[in-house]
Amino acid sequence: MAKAKPAYGRVVLKLSGESLCADGGQGIDPAAVKTIAGEIKKAADTGVELAVVIGGGNICRGQQLAATGLQRTVCDHMGMLATVINALALQDALERLGLEVRVQTAITMADVAEPYIRRRCIAHLEHGKVCILAAGTGNPFFSTDTAAVLRAREVNADALLKATKVDGVYEADPIEHPNAKLFKKITAREALDRNLRVMDMTALTMAIEGDLPILVFNLRKPGNIRKAVLGSQIGTLVE
Repeated sequence: MAKAKPAYGRVVLKLSGESLCADGGQGIDPAAVKTIAGEIKKAADTGVELAVVIGGGNICRGQQLAATGLQRTVCDHMGMLATVINALALQDALERLGLEVRVQTAITMADVAEPYIRRRCIAHLEHGKVCILAAGTGNPFFSTDTAAVLRAREVNADALLKATKVDGVYEADPIEHPNAKLFKKITAREALDRNLRVMDMTALTMAIEGDLPILVFNLRKPGNIRKAVLGSQIGTLVE
C-alpha cells in the first residue's frame, strides 16, 4: 500500500496551551500530552516538515494577569516562560515516540533549549526533525498566534495549521449559537472585516501580507492533524 503524501512540504502547527491539560483544568496533564504527541507523530510520519508553536494559557495568561494590576510586560514574559514549560513537556513525549525534536526559544535559555535561529530551524526541518518554537516572538504585547504566523513566514511554511476546540471558523460562537454556520472556506480579509476571531488582528494582517493559508480545525477529533497535513477536507481554510 502506497504511503499517503502530504499536501504541504512544510507546515507550522499552532497548539494552544490548553491542549496539554484536562478539559476545564490547568497545568499539564501527562495523558493529554501523550495523546497530542501521538497525533503529531501520525502527521510527521507522512514526511511533512513540521514545526510547532505552542501557547501557555494552561499555566499563565499574560493579559489576565495584567488585569489584576501587574505590569503587562512582566505578565507577558511570564506567559512566554509558560510556553517553554509546555514545549519541554511536548518534546519529551515526542522523543518517547521516536521522533527527533528540537526546542527553540525566542528568549535565550541555553541550558534547556536552543535559541531560535531561522536558518538553524530550517536546517532541522530539512533533516526531518520536529521543531517546537517557544516563548512567542520574544516580545511583550504579541500573542502566540502572531508568533505562529511570524515563524511560518520566516521558515517559508506552505501553510499554518491552527488546532482548536471546534470544527473550524463559524459566523458566531458555536457554543452560544448552536445553529451558527461553519465556513468551509473564507478569505482572511473577510474574517478580519467580520471580526470572526480566527486569530488576532496582528496575526491575520501578517497572514494576508504573506499570502499564508491558515487551516483551522478541531484538535479533539483523532487523526485530524494528519488529515490536515494530507489536505483532507476538514475545518475551515482561511486564505
